[in-house]
Amino acid sequence: MELSCKSEYAILALLEMATHYDNGEPMQIRQIAMQQKIPDRYLEQLLASLRRGGIVKSQRGSKGGYLLAREPRKISIFDILECLEGLDVHSGDQDSHPTSLDHTVVSEIWQEARQAANSVLQNYSLEDLCEKRDSRKQLDIMYYI
Repeated sequence: MELSCKSEYAILALLEMATHYDNGEPMQIRQIAMQQKIPDRYLEQLLASLRRGGIVKSQRGSKGGYLLAREPRKISIFDILECLEGLDVHSGDQDSHPTSLDHTVVSEIWQEARQAANSVLQNYSLEDLCEKRDSRKQLDIMYYI
């Protein structure tokens, strides 16, 4: 399983929003784009998809922008990928009419791998990513002292 550019940019943008979640103020597209080095127009499309998927909400007006729709700990990486890529926990279930025994064996193993990947993605939230990033920052600081 490979992470698409679209998903990577979306996760980076959401990570930026999770970092500023506690201040309760919406973030503007150009602010997120500048911090994460994401093209503005592309980010605008991503945030529109994430808004439709219930991951973020938008606020209009002079102090408008985008906010996470839920707490960072309640948004899993799986939720994000499912919204953008259409992942489905049950996709790829056994065909009702397998073509051969070999096909059935390969399909079963592929389904097991997909379930394992989905399980990992469901176990990591935006908050977990923030914590991992922050702990690595601390290690980098300690390394250079």
